[in-house]
Amino acid sequence: SMASPALLMRVVASAYSVAEKAAKIVRNVMSAGDLGIVEKTGANDLQTKADRLVQMSICASLARKFPKVTIIGEEELSTDEVTEDLIENGHCEEILKKTCPAQYTGIKEEELVIWVDPLDGTKEYTEGLLDHVTVLIGIAYGGKAIAGVINQPYYNYEAGADAVLGRTIWGVLGIGAFGFQLTEAPAGKHIIVTTRSHSSTLVNDCISALNPDSVIRVGGAGNKIIQLIEGKASAYIFASPGCKKWDTCAPEAILHAVGGKITDIHGNPFQYNKDVKHMNSAGVLATLRNYDYYASRIPNTVKQSLVP
Repeated sequence: SMASPALLMRVVASAYSVAEKAAKIVRNVMSAGDLGIVEKTGANDLQTKADRLVQMSICASLARKFPKVTIIGEEELSTDEVTEDLIENGHCEEILKKTCPAQYTGIKEEELVIWVDPLDGTKEYTEGLLDHVTVLIGIAYGGKAIAGVINQPYYNYEAGADAVLGRTIWGVLGIGAFGFQLTEAPAGKHIIVTTRSHSSTLVNDCISALNPDSVIRVGGAGNKIIQLIEGKASAYIFASPGCKKWDTCAPEAILHAVGGKITDIHGNPFQYNKDVKHMNSAGVLATLRNYDYYASRIPNTVKQSLVP
């Protein structure tokens, strides 16, 4: 008889369906017209009804199937009011058919940590920049991001009324990443993607020092990693402490699954064990290719300003 799929593959397969459900919630909240916006720490740190409902949906759905997994979400919410319509029980068959990499076949539930950003790019969502928005579910083992799901609820939203909205990208280290066309940025071009709503002198000084051909300013860490893997940008650089573990876990797994690299500004890898601090306080440097080119050009003044 067929052995049942390894736990990791079951978690990823469920996370895929859970992310598709999340995308529907995101779109429904937007089309209903009442975003229920709350300021958390200020005008650039917002939470909407979509953030709240999506996090409840993702966390409750995964916790029901995998009760011993640690799940850490961005929003501080009680799970008491989760209604049955928020629960997603499905999974993606195609993912279960893939062979789990040998080094992950023995993983137990209690060894996994899932980092959830229910709506990455909230500010952009409230401003109607819908293609910036992603739902992020990152899966970590031994402190390392090993698998991830990124859903773009509004992928294709400018393609007209008949367009199918949304897509789900997923990846596992040792298997690869799927749901998009892997493309490298134009050779010899230095195109930097960075923050849109969290700019600062340090962020801009760091970028200027690299003398890029162009700079793309967009919302969302998930969106920025997608710019790298689809060849629209050659480096994602954010010389600031604003980014958190739930922003980077899923994108990191997908980027690493296709041979890219993400670190803080000093070149340190991110840690994703459950007791780690949430803030990536030394910024972000990520590329699909040519990581060393950018890493070697980060000014020392910038590095000294950002303490890991």
